Amino acid sequence: MSVRQFFSMWIRRFRTMVRYRLLLLTSVPIIMTLLVLIALTMYWTVRYTWQSALMNVRADLAVAHHSMVLLQQEQRMRLIALTRSYDFQYFLREHPEQLTYWAREQFQKNELDFVKVHPASAIGEFSKSSRQQLLAGKEQTFFEVLDADALSALHPDLPAKAQIPLLQENTVMTKGLVSRSLIPVFDARQQLKWIVDGGILLNNSTQLVDQMRDLVYAANTLPEGSIGTVTLFLGDIRVSTNVPLDSLERNGRAVGTRVSQDVHDAVLKKGETWVDRAFVYDDWYISAYEPLRDHQGHAIGMLYTGYLEWPMMRIYLTNIVELGIGILIILLISGVIVYRGARDLFRPIERMHKVVIANKLGLDKRIGSLNLTPQHELQILGQQFDTMLDQLRQRNEAIRRASLELEDKVRERTQSLQEKTKELEQHIHLLNQARSRLVSSEKLAALGELTAGIAHEINNPTAVILGNVELLQYELGDDVNRVEEELTAIHEQIDRIRNITRSLLQYSRQGGVQDEVTWQHLNPIVEESLTLVRSGTNKMAVRIDSQLDAHCCVEVNRHQLLQVLVNLQMNGVHAMDDEGQLLVKTEDWVNEHGETLGAVVHITDHGCGISPDVLPRIFDPFFTTRRSGTGLGLSVSQGIISGIGGEISVVSVPGEGSTFSVYLPEKAICSNRTLLALENL
Repeated sequence: MSVRQFFSMWIRRFRTMVRYRLLLLTSVPIIMTLLVLIALTMYWTVRYTWQSALMNVRADLAVAHHSMVLLQQEQRMRLIALTRSYDFQYFLREHPEQLTYWAREQFQKNELDFVKVHPASAIGEFSKSSRQQLLAGKEQTFFEVLDADALSALHPDLPAKAQIPLLQENTVMTKGLVSRSLIPVFDARQQLKWIVDGGILLNNSTQLVDQMRDLVYAANTLPEGSIGTVTLFLGDIRVSTNVPLDSLERNGRAVGTRVSQDVHDAVLKKGETWVDRAFVYDDWYISAYEPLRDHQGHAIGMLYTGYLEWPMMRIYLTNIVELGIGILIILLISGVIVYRGARDLFRPIERMHKVVIANKLGLDKRIGSLNLTPQHELQILGQQFDTMLDQLRQRNEAIRRASLELEDKVRERTQSLQEKTKELEQHIHLLNQARSRLVSSEKLAALGELTAGIAHEINNPTAVILGNVELLQYELGDDVNRVEEELTAIHEQIDRIRNITRSLLQYSRQGGVQDEVTWQHLNPIVEESLTLVRSGTNKMAVRIDSQLDAHCCVEVNRHQLLQVLVNLQMNGVHAMDDEGQLLVKTEDWVNEHGETLGAVVHITDHGCGISPDVLPRIFDPFFTTRRSGTGLGLSVSQGIISGIGGEISVVSVPGEGSTFSVYLPEKAICSNRTLLALENL
């Protein structure tokens, strides 16, 4: 059995079997309650664990900060003790010229990296704020960044001690971060005589950061596997640290590496204290950073404390897994208890269900005894269900006998009714045929007489126009080339008039239009019709747009199709009261299988539209809603298109406009329906 089939089986059981539905209903509240408890536990655990971690690392930073303060106080006290020593006072009174050389050798005894005595005349070498405090007799201790020359002036060995290779940058930093103390010495007249200068170089001071780490992170104060670290920064470069190069192997020190950009921006640029998780060289640490400032208040470095994040997260995840396992065990135990306790209830219900299925399949089954006490609700329900099945069987038998009798009566009466219905349909069909033939005969007879007269009357002036045009060509002689294009257009339109009159005569004689049918590209014919309509509406406020996308050639009579298109377009112009937009669109006629049947022309106006009562009659001869109309345009157009196997359809919305669609088959199918109608009459 595949995994998909296994899940499908259990889903079907939960949907169809009572025991599993009941198990689900009893388990869902327990599961939801436990999930809520888990979510709340995880939320509060994460919240308070993380807040506690941040508070701890903030406290660690405070301890490291006070350690640095105590270090500077001790440094200052050692220099003060030096100035009060017997030797210093002796050289000060007896041999002041040797005081500078004597003091330079005292840095090791005082656990300092340099000690130097400056004469009062050298006070200009110090900053303005330092000069003011020295003249006021105040000792001062501060952090300062010195280049190689300044370090060498304090002691020749300092530049070499300060050099730090920058990892992955192939350069060496020569500047040094110094904790410096200045002690003024006055003579008996309270005038500044000497300035004692001493301090510690913090570059590569591994012993210092290890002492601070041991003070901040005492034994057994961190989670198992975690390490506490302390770092001193010059700018964003670690100049003294116990952060390992490999946090897993705990090898090396990450001296000469840079801090992350986020910490750099927050601490060095904005001067803020950073307390959060941070990526320290090769791993994530719970970290705290604060700026180290010089005597002018500028952030020149940073003090960092932090410990590995993963051991803390491992403890947290272990607690979550243990909690989840406990909850899962509780769910399994509660599910087994619910299932076992409800089994006696499931068995009678399942037996009832099987009896219902058997009766549904046509088997005559009963529930019978359920091995329960007579007063048990399920036993009473089973007895009532058996009684209902007995009554249902008796009623079904009575219904079956009655239905057989009813079917015989219905069959007899239905047969009689069908025979009479067929006779009535035949009479109605014959009556409709007779009425249609009579109406068509009357309309076509009147149309024949009218079209014959119209054609005769049109041919006479057409002949006069043609004669005058030919005489005009003859009289112009060689000058006829200047109006050759206009004369050609006149000849073409005279030919079109003669074709129309000939079509009307043929329509009146034969009941249909028969003329030369050839393969034509649809778009040029539509463009010609648009030219004629635009010339006839140039004085009207009508805008005629076109979208000619048809690619299929069709078999049509060019002059007759031109007549139909002009007629439909002019009808659209008149429907808009000679103002508005007329859209003419062509496209290929494609069926639902994607086969090309021909081409379609859509003519859309935005006029008054056609009411539903009038729409079925618009193609009838002599029917018109215009006072100046004859009612023959749409009738003749439909006859022309129907003659080649096409059709004209219309969609109209009163008050919005109408769209006439002319469907032209790719291969003309000459229809003789009109001739057959006349012959039948």
